[in-house]
Amino acid sequence: MPDYKYLARELTGKQVTGTLTASSEKDALANLAGRSLFPINVVQTEQSKQQSSGGSRRVPAKFLTVFYNQLADLLKSGVPLLRSLHLLEDQTSHPSLKFVIQDVREQVADGTRLNDAMRRHPKAFNFLTVSMVKAGEEGGFLEDVLARIAAFNDHQEELKGKVTGAMVYPVFLLIVGFLVVAAMMVWVVPNFAPMFDSMKKDGTLPWATTTLFSISDTVQEYGVLMALAAAGASFALGSYLQSDKGRRVLDEWKLKVPGLGGILQSLAVARFSRMLGTLLKNGVPILQSLRIAKDASGNMVLAEAIGNAADNVSSGQSLAVPLRSSGQFSKDLIEMIAVGEEANNLENVLIGVADNLEKRTSRRIDMGVRLLEPMMLLFMAGIVVFIVMALLLPVMTMSTRAN
Repeated sequence: MPDYKYLARELTGKQVTGTLTASSEKDALANLAGRSLFPINVVQTEQSKQQSSGGSRRVPAKFLTVFYNQLADLLKSGVPLLRSLHLLEDQTSHPSLKFVIQDVREQVADGTRLNDAMRRHPKAFNFLTVSMVKAGEEGGFLEDVLARIAAFNDHQEELKGKVTGAMVYPVFLLIVGFLVVAAMMVWVVPNFAPMFDSMKKDGTLPWATTTLFSISDTVQEYGVLMALAAAGASFALGSYLQSDKGRRVLDEWKLKVPGLGGILQSLAVARFSRMLGTLLKNGVPILQSLRIAKDASGNMVLAEAIGNAADNVSSGQSLAVPLRSSGQFSKDLIEMIAVGEEANNLENVLIGVADNLEKRTSRRIDMGVRLLEPMMLLFMAGIVVFIVMALLLPVMTMSTRAN
């Protein structure tokens, strides 16, 4: 269990400090109250924070998928959660996964809910997984959620394999091409500059050649600084995107990217629709279902829109009205939700919507993956053609004048 540092006041008014061990901050506060201490500040120690985050323990997705499937099967067979975790801990051979399961089991044994125990390991269980597990615990269908997470991870790995397979050849060409272009800019292109000095003085040098020489000069003078600046900017951007504000900006940008935005939005809406439909089908009230399912979308912008919709539903409006006003959901989806509400069949409609969106999005992803290779090849071909033409145009112009 984690350790907490506290600053508290005794009945006499004297301030005292110390450290105590508790399963959560709430238990730490209760412990202090039982000792007639009035807490002023209670924070988790840095060592406990590092331990609770799993340190540098990352678990490959394929091992997590097996873990989700096995845990779902054990729970469906009636094996208690704590016993299931103990069995999986014993049989797993991956050291990082074994460490994570052991910590999760210990937390569950101390009375912590599964989603809270998993939240302690963000490098193993992402935000979407934790949110879906929380929904499964709230709705009483944890085994179904775990099976869904396993299927989703498996689909993600399959998609990653397709993209990787399609990108191997283009990326190889891109890397080799970049190195060749960089070498030409530093050692080859400068050798052509003296040949075209007269044309440069006369102002007859083609714009493509002028641009190429300018790029070559910039790379030679500031190449190292540009590389360092790019590395620093990437580090700063990564740190910013890990914050809540940066994550929201990234989620908003994802929805606006041409082509890719529609795919990501469809996947997020499909996850939300399936989770909300499953919660409603298991008898969870709609307000509670909305507040749980909004995090299953995996997008902060959509989650905020759904949260606002939940507030409006609590005041007596139908679900379709606030979702329509948010502008984040398609018209056909809104109409289907409205019809489902009128027919008192919203849960089945939402699950059907999720199925259709997943099938449609899968086809779009397959098409996009097939287009990646020719697009990369065209990009590289365009760069090569530009360099060749930039060097040949002055030669052709000089030959014409000589004739």
